Amino acid sequence: MKHTIYITVVLIVLFFLTQTIGLKIISNYITVKEVVKQEVVLEDGKEVVKEVTVKEEVFRELPYGIERPDIKEKTSYLQIILAIAIATGLALILLKFQAMRLWKLWFFLSVFFTLLIAFNAFINQIGALVLALVLASIKTFKNNMFVHNLSELFIYGGLAVIFVPVVNVVSIVIILFLISIYDYIAVWKTKHMVRLAKFQARMKLFAGLFIPYGNKSAILGGGDMGFPLLFSGVLFKTYGWNALIAVLTTTIALAYLLIRSEKSKYYPAMPFLTVGCLIGFVIIKLIFL
Repeated sequence: MKHTIYITVVLIVLFFLTQTIGLKIISNYITVKEVVKQEVVLEDGKEVVKEVTVKEEVFRELPYGIERPDIKEKTSYLQIILAIAIATGLALILLKFQAMRLWKLWFFLSVFFTLLIAFNAFINQIGALVLALVLASIKTFKNNMFVHNLSELFIYGGLAVIFVPVVNVVSIVIILFLISIYDYIAVWKTKHMVRLAKFQARMKLFAGLFIPYGNKSAILGGGDMGFPLLFSGVLFKTYGWNALIAVLTTTIALAYLLIRSEKSKYYPAMPFLTVGCLIGFVIIKLIFL
């Protein structure tokens, strides 16, 4: 086991909380509206057009006019993978030139906007703005580990609310496979993800869970929490709270990785988490056969 039992349990619990809070944020952005539709029905052997009222679940707008990307569900994986590639490239450039101030600015803005969206699921826009600004400032400039990890519980829910409405199951499965392959290469082959993680840890501006203990630290990258939540969020659109099954199986996959991992070694988490996601999806599909 790479970390102590206590730290391992803390990581697993925080991961699970991030996923469940994220689903709650997604559910709070969904509103049920009555929509009038025209349907063709048969009456006395003739086709008759009738108006029927049906209930539809729609995602409400993001706060302060923040726009979701204008992409199609079927091909959303192309734009999302491209965006990830660009963001990773920029991060590596900042790492190469040790651009601390730019990294802090990028970090602050990312945290602020995702927290703003997440908190708006529970409180009004002004309250969400103030709370997001305070927590993002403390997280970026004060290096408070409690605030850092507390905010992580909400950040990925805010991020998921942006992308869940424009991603379908096929697209998110493709994304998971591609990210898993990339994670494997980046951690065990090129090892640039390890250098990036160490850089973030030194600055104490880590995108993900960061728990220092003794002269060590336990980390779980932001992508390792964000992508599984995006997957369960996409399932939530069809299966509602049954998506928690995928959250549970993914948490079990993470627990397996943490227990089997060895000290002083870095592991790509996404291949394990992807397996957990897919097992959860299969179970949900079997239930709804």
